[in-house]
Amino acid sequence: MTMASCFLGAVGFGIMCGMAADDIPSKPVSNTARVVVDTDAPARSHDPMIFGGFIEHLGKQIYGGFFEPGSPLADEEGFRLDVIEAIRELKVPVIRWPGGCFVDGYHWQKGVGEHRQPYDDDRWGVREPNTFGTHEFIELCRRIGAEPYICQNSLAGVQEMADWVAYCNDTTGEWSRRREADGHPEPFDVEIWSVGNEKTGRGYVDKVRETALAMKQVDPDIQVTCSGAHGPSAYIDPYLFETAGAHLDLLSIHEYWIPNFQHHHAPDYLSCMMLTEKPDAHLEAVVESIEQAGMRGRIKIAFDEWNLRSWHHPGFSGHHPREVDHEDPEVVALIEARDKSLEPSLYTMADALFCASFFNACLRHADDVAMANIACLVNQTGPLYVHPEGVVRRTHFHAMAMYADLLESRVAEAKIESDRLRHGDSSVAMVDAIATVDESGDSWVVALMNRHPEEEVVCTLEIGDRSIDGTYEAMMLAGDSPDAFNDIEHPDRVAPGKTRLAFRSGCVALPPHSLCIVRIPSTK
Repeated sequence: MTMASCFLGAVGFGIMCGMAADDIPSKPVSNTARVVVDTDAPARSHDPMIFGGFIEHLGKQIYGGFFEPGSPLADEEGFRLDVIEAIRELKVPVIRWPGGCFVDGYHWQKGVGEHRQPYDDDRWGVREPNTFGTHEFIELCRRIGAEPYICQNSLAGVQEMADWVAYCNDTTGEWSRRREADGHPEPFDVEIWSVGNEKTGRGYVDKVRETALAMKQVDPDIQVTCSGAHGPSAYIDPYLFETAGAHLDLLSIHEYWIPNFQHHHAPDYLSCMMLTEKPDAHLEAVVESIEQAGMRGRIKIAFDEWNLRSWHHPGFSGHHPREVDHEDPEVVALIEARDKSLEPSLYTMADALFCASFFNACLRHADDVAMANIACLVNQTGPLYVHPEGVVRRTHFHAMAMYADLLESRVAEAKIESDRLRHGDSSVAMVDAIATVDESGDSWVVALMNRHPEEEVVCTLEIGDRSIDGTYEAMMLAGDSPDAFNDIEHPDRVAPGKTRLAFRSGCVALPPHSLCIVRIPSTK
């Protein structure tokens, strides 16, 4: 890029912001980037299921989140109508439930029918009322317009897992009659099932094979996944592919890049930005494992738990059942500590830009990633904060909504050259981008992100031999600082706004800590 083109980009940004030409600084812009879209390479369809969500019976995700019987904001069935209306804005295509680690102690039959069976949840140390079970989950999905995705308790028997499929999907037989007696004569048609959550070992893999066979005997049309990799390591034991691979459609992977499970961390903006390229690397490693097993193209990736930050649950590992005294002050304090994840100031522009970076990684791996589910969807670390009087859309809510609503259906090949943003011994590209195009191949939507906390970046956009020159409609998400967040008193401090981006010879200036999605319409 020439210095002249940099200056023109700064002029364009000044005009966009309403500045007179005389007011624009004449000094050269120091931060630059270049996005080159290869229009000769075939664009690939991406699966909207990457914009999915996950809910678990922990903290205030279910009770006090989606489901709050008795609340003035809930209907007669207990569903918070304001929460459902807000989540619809995200166009969530799929929801995973009921866990997570919670599922290891969950037995689905206790949560259906008139006579629910409350029990002590030895995973999270609370009393589970079981008032939100299979029927309520399906109803929630139907109201939102999402596909239900059920994660099974792999510590239960194979028959119990197969029976849950029958209860949901059979049209005749014992379990169909039971479902009808419980108030739902029509099948739920649950298509996606996971055998367990975050399990490893050859005994588990053997059970995956047996369970997948049993579930598909009940309903051959379902898709089955299982635990593939969770945590920083993307290693997948080849035994999984050798033993169960023929019976799997998806492979589940999980990662939270700030592990708040036991010890709570609140890294600053720049520290969070240094994590934004890790989803790409993680996916590359998982794809390599699938390819080495000879199953690439046959088994797709379900990144069905992800977030920048994990939620906080000190003192409970979720993997080792223990007797819990619910009156013990120490236990009470540990459970109350989970509310640290609800602190509004945690969720800054860092969360929004990490969210966009994650989606960019999934879109770049569109051939391999069939689904992704942010963990969680409401409360804890989710994009929507629910409180007794209403909801707050956190910064990453807006990033999710922009991606789900604005992108075109196909992802183009794009090369990004960018100056580096540095923090300590780490660095990431200042600019990340993804280019999408419609079926005609001529109407473009491009997401452009500037990760720099304080300085603009002048970015050159090249789409084949097309001249990007002029002013185009865009949606922009930014804040008055990189640490800006939304809370009950200021729910719209960070919110997307319509704007117009001025390109001069392909150059545009991107404001600091911003996400811009610009539409470049067809020339036909």
